[in-house]
Amino acid sequence: MPKPVVTEHGEALPAHVARCPEAEAASCNRDIARHCAAYREPIVRSALFQLANTGLPYLTLCAAMIVSAATGYGWVVLPLSVLAGGLLVRLFIIQHDCGHGSFLPSRALNDGVGRVLSLLTLTPYDSWKRAHALHHASAGDLSRRGIGDITTLTVREYLALPRQGRLRYRLYRNPFLLIGLGSPLNFLLLQRMPFGVGLPWRTAWRDVLGLDLALVAVVSALALAGGLGPVLAALLPTVCVAAWIGGWLFYVQHQYEDTVWEDADNWDHHGAALGGSSYYVLPAVLQWFTGNVRLHHVHHLNSRIPNYRLQACLDGHATLGTISRLTLRESVRCLRLALWDEDARRLVEFPRAGGGLV
Repeated sequence: MPKPVVTEHGEALPAHVARCPEAEAASCNRDIARHCAAYREPIVRSALFQLANTGLPYLTLCAAMIVSAATGYGWVVLPLSVLAGGLLVRLFIIQHDCGHGSFLPSRALNDGVGRVLSLLTLTPYDSWKRAHALHHASAGDLSRRGIGDITTLTVREYLALPRQGRLRYRLYRNPFLLIGLGSPLNFLLLQRMPFGVGLPWRTAWRDVLGLDLALVAVVSALALAGGLGPVLAALLPTVCVAAWIGGWLFYVQHQYEDTVWEDADNWDHHGAALGGSSYYVLPAVLQWFTGNVRLHHVHHLNSRIPNYRLQACLDGHATLGTISRLTLRESVRCLRLALWDEDARRLVEFPRAGGGLV
């Protein structure tokens, strides 16, 4: 009698659950893709419930932090900003789904919700939507690197650089600079500029500067009510917390040892999605705050699956729970990885020579 299949939560799956056939990889990937296609329809009730259980607590926490900072109880702001930052990450995932047209059934509704949420996430909706679509179309393709992803050189490319080029790349890949400093700067500063977003310049200026003006208006209105200092004391730590969490998630989604990169001739969407995007195994509470983005291999395989259906999709196919698994402990070790070794076909650390760094 075959051994029953269980989900990551220990729940037995029904006998009819799809299993990946023991065949060549391309056929297996197509089988999984067909399974995932059944989960792409949005569920309005689930979407509205998610908006309510994320947006309302976030706005309540922001109000509490501003009032606390304005009335001499500023010491409570930092603890509350950690919780608010987690909720802001979840709101970003909702905006992300809207950009994929997966959160709600209507394109107009998705775009409307996405643009409203951009006031909270500080992320211009249309420019980010376009850049992220390009990322999905090119992730894992060595010939199309640098589009909405973390720049990754091959070992040969790195060794061919002059000394200054290697130093610049080392600084770029330094976790403190890349995530610790770079992530907040991206949301607070770089997203405020209509350059390099891949949109026609008129659209870029309208999208980015339109959001900037709206943010100025919102912050000014809050400042009139409670003072600029308390508003910034509440919002800046929250944005930084969310940026650090988001930056870390974005890093481990593709930057792990057994990820997949291919040249243009061998690149395949299904293989790149399942082999080059991680299944980040997180505790249930972190899974909730990060809106199931940890199931990134499923998301890259079919970006039209809303985040609130990703877990059901994973549980419905026995093979999905075994692909590209990355635990919390393993993810910390990913920080040392920086180069794609084309011979070993894995991400590796910077090379050393004679006891020193190359």
